[in-house]
Amino acid sequence: MTFLAIDIGNTRLKWALFARAEPGQAPLAQGAEFLEHVDKLADGPWTELAAPGRMLGCCVAGDAIKRRVEEQMEELWDVPAHWVVSSAAEAGLSNGYDHPTRLGADRWVAMIGARHRLLASGPARPMVVVMVGTAVTVEAVDAGGRFLGGLILPGHGIMLKALEGGTAGLHVPTGEVREFPTNTSDALTSGGTYAIAGAIERMVQHVRRHCGAEPACYMTGGAGWKMAPHMAHPFELVESLIFDGLLVIARDRAAAALR
Repeated sequence: MTFLAIDIGNTRLKWALFARAEPGQAPLAQGAEFLEHVDKLADGPWTELAAPGRMLGCCVAGDAIKRRVEEQMEELWDVPAHWVVSSAAEAGLSNGYDHPTRLGADRWVAMIGARHRLLASGPARPMVVVMVGTAVTVEAVDAGGRFLGGLILPGHGIMLKALEGGTAGLHVPTGEVREFPTNTSDALTSGGTYAIAGAIERMVQHVRRHCGAEPACYMTGGAGWKMAPHMAHPFELVESLIFDGLLVIARDRAAAALR
């Protein structure tokens, strides 16, 4: 039974079709659309897909976008849409948020994907899970799979636009990251990059001290490739972390339904 995974972020919708809901497999097909173009899915890339057997997604863009995606699915297939909502516990992860359902679904799903990836390659360890996109999130998970808490901070674009809007004479740059910037564009790009890196490194220190062990560190998101080379602590860059999490959740829910 084929499985359609959908990840709706603040800027883009990403989708992947898999032969079944089982972690670790390569997608049969995949793609991405900017949110303003989601109405074209049923007339474009999805027209060539056979109807998936199941669908599961996570969405942080709001109910209006979610409904537009559901309408595209209804136009093509008789497949119900299911969306992840963060909960107190799922797929081996427990949620330490004050109000578990208020945790962003993408953050929850990414942590589940990272936890599965960790346990598939070795013994349990604490984790730091970073998503770098429109916003940056930095999550801490202990060795037992409990989400301890996390940070949210502006991504590169928001940070630089804030400077442009609040500071005379500065414009969004196309600079490079330098240790010692000697022009304004490089200074702005380097400042934003090192600000994000500093927050991430601080969380690594918190987890190391709190858990008494070196955390496994994962990074994902559309701009992860920009950040990973500038981290003092090594991070594994995993583009598919949210899809991995959706596959784990779908598999476990299907298994639970058969019990």
